[in-house]
Amino acid sequence: MTNHTGPLVFVQFYLDCLSHASYLVGDRTTGRAVVVDPQRDVNDYISTAERHGLTIERVLETHIHADFLSGHLELAERTGARISYGSAGALDFDTDPLDDGEHLSLGEVDLEILHTPGHTPESICVVVREHAGDAIPYGVLTGDTLFIGDVGRPDLLSSRGRSAEDMARALYHSTRERLLTLPDDTRVYPAHGAGSACGKNLSTELSCTIGNQRLGNYALADMAEDEFVSVVTEGQPAAPAYFAFTSVRNRQARPVLNENTPVVALTPDAFRDARAHGAIVLDTRDPESFASAHLPGAVNVPLGGRFAELAGEVFDAQDSIILCGDPATAREARNRLARIGFDHVLGALTTLVDAVGAEYLTAAVRVEAVGLDDRLVKDADDFELVDVRGRGEVRESGTIPSARLIPLPELVGRLSELPTDQPLTVFCASGNRSSVAASVLRARGFEATDLRGGFSAWRGEVEHPADTTPGGVPA
Repeated sequence: MTNHTGPLVFVQFYLDCLSHASYLVGDRTTGRAVVVDPQRDVNDYISTAERHGLTIERVLETHIHADFLSGHLELAERTGARISYGSAGALDFDTDPLDDGEHLSLGEVDLEILHTPGHTPESICVVVREHAGDAIPYGVLTGDTLFIGDVGRPDLLSSRGRSAEDMARALYHSTRERLLTLPDDTRVYPAHGAGSACGKNLSTELSCTIGNQRLGNYALADMAEDEFVSVVTEGQPAAPAYFAFTSVRNRQARPVLNENTPVVALTPDAFRDARAHGAIVLDTRDPESFASAHLPGAVNVPLGGRFAELAGEVFDAQDSIILCGDPATAREARNRLARIGFDHVLGALTTLVDAVGAEYLTAAVRVEAVGLDDRLVKDADDFELVDVRGRGEVRESGTIPSARLIPLPELVGRLSELPTDQPLTVFCASGNRSSVAASVLRARGFEATDLRGGFSAWRGEVEHPADTTPGGVPA
């Protein structure tokens, strides 16, 4: 909580694995509260509100999110709260739309709605004042319009007829004419931090002020509209494939998540039947444990770190999934997949992989950096290197000579570019994403290994390719 004495209760929740910030804003004098941009598992909001003697009466969404499945329907079911978006939003369920300039009173605490299109057409920001009429607001919840160090990417709706240029022009006016007119001491609270694919230069800081952003945010520098469009549209990271699915799903009425429901424990017969009908085995252990022994055809996405995002980059939302790993973590894995709308988890194995008979398991080779260096000298023509890092990472640090750049979010869609008659060696920055990629490739019939320790372990020659555009092949 960032305020302790006045009527305002303000709590920021931060979900590291999705770089996602959400907020509880309440009024002590009335006990009324709203939640802004909630994640799908909502227990924390409810328990925090109860702890402060607050009743959640509304869920505010700053826009239709693409990078996670929002918890507005879950909170509405649990608390009876109304759901509100900006009035430009088109939803398939009942909402209480909010007009530009509209004020929501929680008692003494006042919330002002600003329409700020650009990241999406319906984007809004929420100005929070501890007392209605305060000259300097307590803060502004900027959603994906303004981040610390960046602005929201304007290119996610290109597939729906909204050009990145048009959205960037709207964003230029929203930042200059709406947000930068707020007093410099106004605190800025965005919906995402560093690591999010919703921008390219997000800070690790979780809040700032309008004044400091005016001085230090490259996208808020004094520049003409055309220059702004060029600056914010270039160099955006590859968007995970699930973004398109999640942005549609967030518009829809859908089943709600009960995060407390246990994951089904699959019997051996049920497991075999599910696999026979195309279910994918998702092994959530660390890469080294996975490499030492795993079920044939399993895909390794380690549960630590950005688990759901990585899974969303290589699976389809409609895939049926069997969880495999530590049975004690099955519910956590299921809930984290649900945060991006991947709801087809059939169940989990009830025994550790090590307990499965050795005759049912396989192993994977992880290449050492020194060994890879030797192979590049002796037989570089006999295998292909694949770099699954992002383009920005490659531009900044270079890559291993002759490596083909296919960022992990693009891998499944670009399999036809890879040779089926040559071994593949995959690498990323540290060896986490490469384990994901290599296991996906093997599950699809490729002969693939990955580099232990990733590019960080590489001590050989480094190449700085000129072409890191989509489809570009560093050479």
